[in-house]
Amino acid sequence: MEEVKQKSWFSRNWGWLLGGGCLSIIVVVILLIVGAFYKITNSIKDSEPYSHAFSKAIENEKVIYFLGEPIETNGIGTSNFKFNNGQGEARLIIPIKGPKGEGSITVDAENSTDYWIYNELSVVIAGEEGKINLDELEIE
Repeated sequence: MEEVKQKSWFSRNWGWLLGGGCLSIIVVVILLIVGAFYKITNSIKDSEPYSHAFSKAIENEKVIYFLGEPIETNGIGTSNFKFNNGQGEARLIIPIKGPKGEGSITVDAENSTDYWIYNELSVVIAGEEGKINLDELEIE
């Protein structure tokens, strides 16, 4: 009687092992990319120019008139944010929306010596002409 030699575990399962290894590498790379994106997005949202502009927009009577309440962010937008050694610049477009419509906040700011100077801080409402200047003083 002849003895049948059984193949090793690796010989029987090499395809599963290779596929699982490749899938694991792909999952790790995707998680790293998503994590980096999340970190960058949060650092921009936590920045002083972003939070200042958003708070000014949701408190502005003209913006509330066109968009309604509550006003919230509407996606990621575009950003160019640099900050190094106490100096920086921020150029942001923050999409916003409310029950009545959509718009975007435009921020152009520079930082030197611990405070931000806003060159532009305005809201553009979709379907409307002109900009709402968020730096205007409101007279009651």
